[in-house]
Amino acid sequence: MQRLYGRAVGFMGKDNLFAQPHEAVRPFEFNEQVVRVFDDMIKRSVPLYQESLVRQAQLAWRFYQPGTVLYDLGCSHGNFGVLFQAMAQERSFEMIAVDSSRPMLERYRQRLGSECCLQGSQRLELLEQSMQQVDFQSCSVVVINLTLQFVPVAERTALLERIYHALQPGGILLLTEKVEHPQPSLAELERTCYYDFKRENGYSELEISQKRDALENFLVPETCAQHEQRLRACGFCQTMLWLKWFNFASFLGIKS
Repeated sequence: MQRLYGRAVGFMGKDNLFAQPHEAVRPFEFNEQVVRVFDDMIKRSVPLYQESLVRQAQLAWRFYQPGTVLYDLGCSHGNFGVLFQAMAQERSFEMIAVDSSRPMLERYRQRLGSECCLQGSQRLELLEQSMQQVDFQSCSVVVINLTLQFVPVAERTALLERIYHALQPGGILLLTEKVEHPQPSLAELERTCYYDFKRENGYSELEISQKRDALENFLVPETCAQHEQRLRACGFCQTMLWLKWFNFASFLGIKS
């Protein structure tokens, strides 16, 4: 599995975007500068990222139903999609990878090279738009990997309801998010442990502070309970919190 993950993540430049003082920290965006350092950024900023990615790909294959679509919403430059394709071997699938960042999708196309879009019975379409704009086809797997947190809170339930209705019975939603504990003291403890993690991975106090400012009001976390309640309200009777590291969590919901 380490070999497959190595194919999926091609580490690029070092993330030093916030290493120098900024007079005014701009809101975070997935632009060309971020794309160039994205793999280093996510490796050093998201605990258990490799574990989460591999298990999501395995779960996706377990639940994928031939003749349906797999959606990767907020696909960035394709770490999940490339890993899923590496696991595919000769199996057929149709995936639609969606992202609103053109630089991310351009990098995704570069990684796929001549394999982009269509290769025999394996179809991979890259779609430049927001998740809220997707006209969902019949699907059996939907992956939302660290992306719902960027959707306005008021729009999250409607999006998941549309996903639920598009899923075939037995289909699965895989959701990984940054979360926040409802008790302030424990929320502060989670943040402290997370910043320790970033320091251990070489980020300075300045980088941590400026990145936090850039994400303010852009990345809006919710509690685990809020995510689970929303999944059930949208119709998912079978839900599971299957991975948790302080303020990062992975959920799944299965449509009966």
